[in-house]
Amino acid sequence: MTDAPRVPSRTRPRPSAPGADDRPADELTAVLDDTRPHRSTIGCIVLASEQASSIADAIAALLTQTRVPDVIHVVVVNSSDATVEIASDLSGPHELHTELGSQLTEVFVHDIGADSGERAGALNYGYFLVEGYDYLLSVDGDAVAHPRAVERLEAEARSDSRIGGVSAIREIAAGPVDGPMARFLLAGQRAQGARSALQNLSRRNAAVLGGPLSIFSVAALRNVMVQTRRTTPWAEDADAEGLLLSLHLRNAGYLTSISPGARVAVPGITTLPAYAAHEVRRIAGGIDLLSAGQRGDPNAQPLHSTLRVLWSENAGLLAGLFVRVAFLVLSAAALSTGAVMLSPWWLVPPVVTVLSNLRLALAMRRADHADVLFAALLIPAEAFRWVRIGCAARSWCRRLTQGAPYDRAARGTADRGLGRWALMTAVAAAVVALAAGWVQSAATVQTAVLSVGWSVVGVIAALQTLVMFSRLVRRTEDVPL
Repeated sequence: MTDAPRVPSRTRPRPSAPGADDRPADELTAVLDDTRPHRSTIGCIVLASEQASSIADAIAALLTQTRVPDVIHVVVVNSSDATVEIASDLSGPHELHTELGSQLTEVFVHDIGADSGERAGALNYGYFLVEGYDYLLSVDGDAVAHPRAVERLEAEARSDSRIGGVSAIREIAAGPVDGPMARFLLAGQRAQGARSALQNLSRRNAAVLGGPLSIFSVAALRNVMVQTRRTTPWAEDADAEGLLLSLHLRNAGYLTSISPGARVAVPGITTLPAYAAHEVRRIAGGIDLLSAGQRGDPNAQPLHSTLRVLWSENAGLLAGLFVRVAFLVLSAAALSTGAVMLSPWWLVPPVVTVLSNLRLALAMRRADHADVLFAALLIPAEAFRWVRIGCAARSWCRRLTQGAPYDRAARGTADRGLGRWALMTAVAAAVVALAAGWVQSAATVQTAVLSVGWSVVGVIAALQTLVMFSRLVRRTEDVPL
């Protein structure tokens, strides 16, 4: 592990001292006229863990930027593969010739071993390496930044002194896909990412800073530490450390932005267990912030504007779960009594859903036939939504049964105690109980239940359809993915 270099001090022209009137007038004029704005400094932190296959590409992408970071620190945490060795091959000083002229940078590699803080711990370690710079650039070890990404992130951050951080738009990297499950998951993640990008771009506001490529004002991070009385910018006891930092930045008076021109490619998740684990952790970490007493913050703010997107996402997933389950249950109940009533109105929600998904797919600049088929066939998109609904249900069940914010140290125990099989068992038991109660009910009770049930499901389905229809007719720009 090598130490960080000192940041070279920036010098400004000094006015002439008394007694210097004998200097040539043209020299004095040249000094006084030299008012060029100083070049901001960027310290880059590359977060790596078990990424021997991708770390070289991530570092190489930074070295080929039009705006190269002034220093690059690769922070390797919880890794047992060859990540450190491969990154070390690229360490040392680099003189690069770019469109913006010759630039110098140096790559350092830090193996910090095991760290219970994981991502947040590595970010905090990196912060103290670059706290003397103007900006901190965080990059994931499997992320490949677009050649102009850093330049555009810096321009966005410098465009307004109120901006505390800027995130790049994430795209799923193209590459060989093995098997139908991988193709299904990648198409779903692309659609999910495109929807999120549209929501952020419509407001030019990123509810969650972080992800694979983001830039932060070091002064803003320092102010957050003062206001939150923490010794580090990122909370190491939070699974949603990026969302919590975004909330703290907004509370400190800073804006959290998204750059429409900066992009970064990351590999997609190609196995269902890995995707489910990622989603459960992400949603569960966000749920912690939606409840009082979140993460030791004495000022709980479950209705904070930064959390509105999270509330909207969870409400949509849980409402979707209710409508789908209720529709199936009511249909089975009606079939058992011979009171099946088919209405063409129930075709409206799936039709609007397909049109909305198709519009999103066609707006994606890099859409391929898999994206279009995923949207047009309805079944793949519906199946992917069921996966996300299941992840949300597991996250909320875990939160409600624990009764306290999710403990990172007890993650494995919690997942085993209330995993997918426990949830499926609970659902099966509820279905058996409902079926037994339905059979024992009188005909008048059954009729009343069906009448009220269909009315409630119809109202919720209509509201969801209106939301999808608004997305369908809303004018949007192309999704830069």
